[in-house]
Amino acid sequence: MQDKLQWIEGRYDELAEMMAQPEIATDPSQLAKLMREHSQLEPVVEKYRAWRQLGEQQAQAQEMLSDPDLFDMAREELSSLEGQLDDTWHEIQILLLPRDPNDDRNVVVEIRAGAGGDEAGLFGQVLLRMYTRYAERKGWRVEMIDANITELGGVKEAIFTINGRGAFRKLKFESGVHRVQRVPTTESGGRIHTSTATVAVLPEAEDVDVEVLPGDIRVDVYRSSGHGGQCVNTTDSAVRITHLPTGLVVTCQDEKSQIKNRDKAMRVLKARLYDLYQSQKDAEYAQNRRSQVGTGDRSERIRTYNFPQGRVTDHRLGLTLYQLDLFLEGDCDMVIDPLLLADEAERLKQLSEENV
Repeated sequence: MQDKLQWIEGRYDELAEMMAQPEIATDPSQLAKLMREHSQLEPVVEKYRAWRQLGEQQAQAQEMLSDPDLFDMAREELSSLEGQLDDTWHEIQILLLPRDPNDDRNVVVEIRAGAGGDEAGLFGQVLLRMYTRYAERKGWRVEMIDANITELGGVKEAIFTINGRGAFRKLKFESGVHRVQRVPTTESGGRIHTSTATVAVLPEAEDVDVEVLPGDIRVDVYRSSGHGGQCVNTTDSAVRITHLPTGLVVTCQDEKSQIKNRDKAMRVLKARLYDLYQSQKDAEYAQNRRSQVGTGDRSERIRTYNFPQGRVTDHRLGLTLYQLDLFLEGDCDMVIDPLLLADEAERLKQLSEENV
């Protein structure tokens, strides 16, 4: 580990020297590239240097132990330094963890009703509202792409984007099967029903990530329809895009403009293609690693929402909280943050094993 840190420090100093060279300073693109790498290494180097300085202070305090007049003060200082050294080393390990390149991206969220009929759709609506509230708390922008609403106001399928820095980092572990246990409003006997909805969270692809050739897609247009099939637009503004090589199909009818619907549908298509290509690339890696927070597979049951008991249980963490009302109002960090910490702990464990 220290060999790696010494190399990083050396590279950091080397970059600083390179940026000071006249031929680099007058080349904006090269200078920007070096500055970006330099800034990425800076937090690690600063922590490493702080850790070394604490080590020097520790050595000085140990020398003071031999002086009876300074013994108590030295022992107290050593106790304090030991904790600071451990904390700083832990922070260094965190900084060395491989960073998910998708963490800062916007996301495409897809919610689909699962088992449970109408009640599953109503639960899908609850999840849609929950994620919307969560995004509002974060100051993120929610944009609906497409929604299939049932006659009871439930969500058979909803696709929307959440735009904001760090959205994927916070929401990436929401993919999976969400289960609800509650008494439906249509249940006269008061029996608790179990229903499910599936959530998929995809990082939104950038143009450079996925190339969609014109010949690879078929675009169909048709009239938008509302609840129960009623027509909400008298023009053919709804758009269906089929990606012929993969068979992926995306529809969008949220806007009255065909052009806007096409643009939104293309964003979702690119996100799905990016997710597909990433999954294929990471397939072998995924077989060798199963994180504490689960695989993120959409067939994996990740959470249960029990209304009679007012509890939410995340099965990956074994965490149960009796604050369901707050959670559904968008106070989701009470579960999301522990998920991120669990992932961090797992990756730290792997980093330690790799350095043994």
